[in-house]
Amino acid sequence: MPQDPHSAVSNEPEDSAVSLATEQEAILQPPSEGTQGEAQHSTGEGLEHVEGYRRPEHFAPEAWTAPTATLPDIGEASFGAPPPAQETVHGPDDRVQISTTSVYPWRVHCYLLITARDNALYQGTGWLLGPHTLATAGHVVYIKGSGVAGRDGWVKSIQVMPGRNGASLPYGSITCTSFRSVIGWTENGDENFDYGAIITPSNIGSTTGWFGFGVYSDSDLLKTTGNIAGYPGDKPSGTLWYGARGIDSVAARKVYYDIDTAGGQSGSSVYRIDSSGRYGFAIHAYGGSRVNSGTRFTTPVFNNYVAWKA
Repeated sequence: MPQDPHSAVSNEPEDSAVSLATEQEAILQPPSEGTQGEAQHSTGEGLEHVEGYRRPEHFAPEAWTAPTATLPDIGEASFGAPPPAQETVHGPDDRVQISTTSVYPWRVHCYLLITARDNALYQGTGWLLGPHTLATAGHVVYIKGSGVAGRDGWVKSIQVMPGRNGASLPYGSITCTSFRSVIGWTENGDENFDYGAIITPSNIGSTTGWFGFGVYSDSDLLKTTGNIAGYPGDKPSGTLWYGARGIDSVAARKVYYDIDTAGGQSGSSVYRIDSSGRYGFAIHAYGGSRVNSGTRFTTPVFNNYVAWKA
């Protein structure tokens, strides 16, 4: 009998549900603002409050090629260089740099320095969703189909740097060697199941705080403002950038948007803001000539992350 591709590598039980009914109420895990430092309030429009930033109107999509980064995007390890579907900017680049990275919510986002099994170095992005758990893309923690002997499989280690701002590391760097994903990615390499987790050896999230996450209906997502912050490789090394736009479309296991991103942002949170906080609803993983996309939080994804943050 074929295995459920959402089965965790640690053999978590199968959950047959995929997503919510059209108008079904969302299923949520709550966020936390952490115990250290200040927190920033969002606007009442579902956007982060960033001076000078305004949500742009829709722009006609166009293809865009990211410049070469100091470190290659982790996606290149599994999909080749350049990747067949690189993260792109659609229309004018309206991303803004975040310099207050020690303030919540920015400190939840983490720069990732990834060492593959063959010691090749890559960069990516992750985000805290619990005291010791980061969500990220599956291809950040498990490399598939590189074509290089000794490179495929679980990465050797990841240096996690919460709230990195260039040379500044307000919460230091944490060496992580414990990772999670599901067989839909590790065995099948299916982008619909491209999600994973990093388990930190300390409870850094208790200090920085974390995002909630939730399963939302199609209709709810289509009227949501999507927010993304991460570490794009086309910007100065290790700097955090933010952008937001509406959701273009949804599929059973994917969410599509034209929010600007670039290589290096694999694993970023695609999140929404409501009166009770910030909630991830997808994990950014792919770019495209018209829209970018992320792995959607469906019920099996939600259940795996609840188990992985325990």
